[in-house]
Amino acid sequence: MIAYLDTSSLVKLYVQEAHSVSVKKLVDEAEIVATCRIAYPETMSAINRRFRQGDLAETQYDALVARFSGEWRRFAALDFDELEAGRLVNVYGLRGFDAVHLSAAILLKTAQAGLSLSFSSFDEKLNNAASAEGFTVLTPE
Repeated sequence: MIAYLDTSSLVKLYVQEAHSVSVKKLVDEAEIVATCRIAYPETMSAINRRFRQGDLAETQYDALVARFSGEWRRFAALDFDELEAGRLVNVYGLRGFDAVHLSAAILLKTAQAGLSLSFSSFDEKLNNAASAEGFTVLTPE
């Protein structure tokens, strides 16, 4: 099984949040973990925001950034289709980067017919759109 993680799921691998355990379990069970290339700067931004808010000490921040950067290559980093992302915005009212994530997952699914691909996000609107596009959506436990 391939697990597609949007940024809200990917961050949970690095910053302890609600449902972090569920995401880690999903990643452990997946053969491949995929995400869109935009998840790299988005995740860095999320970690940096937690540091600026005082949720992370400087040593924790430095360690998380180093760990995430070092592990980035273990993810299948996908491109996206900007026209498809625009369609998804119009059809489902998604935010820009949510549409980009879903378009990346659609590209992967389209390129590999019959692929067992599950979609993980913690955004209800994005999950609804992914479900409508035919994905198995992994909802938080």
